[in-house]
Amino acid sequence: MTWRHAAGVILVSVLWAVPACSGPADSANGETERPVTPAESPSPTTEPTTEPTVQPTREPTPTPTPTPAEFTPAAAMAVVEHLAGTIGPREAASPAFAEAAAYVSERFTRFGYDVTQVDVPVPAGDSWGVAVDSGASANVIADPAGFDPTRPHVVIGAHLDTVAAAPGAEDNASGVAVLLELARMAAVEPPPVPVRFIAFGAEEPRGEGDDLHHFGSQQYVRELPEARRQAIRAMVALDRVGVAADHVPVCTGGLGTTAVRSALVDAAAAVDIPVQECENRASDHWSFEKASIPAARLGSIPFAGYHSPDDVPSVVDPGQLNRVGNITWAWLQRQ
Repeated sequence: MTWRHAAGVILVSVLWAVPACSGPADSANGETERPVTPAESPSPTTEPTTEPTVQPTREPTPTPTPTPAEFTPAAAMAVVEHLAGTIGPREAASPAFAEAAAYVSERFTRFGYDVTQVDVPVPAGDSWGVAVDSGASANVIADPAGFDPTRPHVVIGAHLDTVAAAPGAEDNASGVAVLLELARMAAVEPPPVPVRFIAFGAEEPRGEGDDLHHFGSQQYVRELPEARRQAIRAMVALDRVGVAADHVPVCTGGLGTTAVRSALVDAAAAVDIPVQECENRASDHWSFEKASIPAARLGSIPFAGYHSPDDVPSVVDPGQLNRVGNITWAWLQRQ
C-alpha cells in the first residue's frame, strides 16, 4: 500500500452567493439582505455665491456580511459538470479516475485541509457489463488542521468512481459535489465535532457479492486500529443525491443501529425538509455498518439513466443537492 501526502494550506477567497434554486430548504436557510439607505446629500444652499458648490463625499454603501457556511447549489453543480461533463466515466482503476482524484484533492487542499491519498488495489472483473482490468484506485482523505483520528469525530464520504460506461453525474458526482460543499462550509465554520471527509475509490461492483463491491470503504474500515474505530461517532454516505424528488431518502443497511438515520431525520425536520426512511446496502455506509460503526446513507432515488451513458449532468437537480446539503449540515451542528 502506497501513501501519497499533499500538505500545506492555501488561503482562498470564498465567493458568497445566494442559492438560486427553490425547494423546501430555501425558506429554511435563505438569507434576506437588510436594506441600506445611502446618506442623503444636503439641500442646495439658497444663499448666492460666486464659489462653486462643493458636494460632500457620499459614504460607500455597506456590503452585507456574507455567510460562508451556507450551501451553494451553483458551486455543487459546477462540480457535477466537471466530473461528469468534462472528465466523464471514472472507472476505479482508469486514468480518468486518477484525474478526478487529483481534482478533488486540489479542492480539499484549497479549502485548507490536510489531504492524503491511499491506494486501493482492485481486481479485474465486470463493471456492469464491461470487462475491466485489475489496477489501483484511491481513497482521498481530507482532515482539518490538527485532526487526531483517535479523538471523537465523524466521517462523511462519497464514492468518486463510476461504472465503466457511465459519466456518473448522479452516481456519484452528485454525492462528491455535496461532499466538497460541506468541506468548504466546515472549513470556515467548524462543526462541534471534527469531520473527516473521504472521497472513496472503487465503490462500484466488479462482480457479484460484497467481496467485489465497496473496495475503498471496506479497506478503510478493515485497516482501522481499534482506537480509531472507537473514535468514529458516525458515518454518513452521500450517494445518488441529486435526482429531483419530493423527499430525501435516509437509509441504513438494516443490520446495525438506526441512531444515525434517526438523527438525520430529526435534522431534516429542523430545516423543514421531507425525508423517507429506507433500508439499502448498496453504498459505503454498509462497510461501516457491518463493522458495528454507526452509519447511514442519504440518497437513492430511482432514475432511468442508472449505470448508463444517460447519467449526465442534466439528470441532477440543484434543489435536491441543496436539500441534502442542508440536512447534512444541520445534522453536523447537532453532533
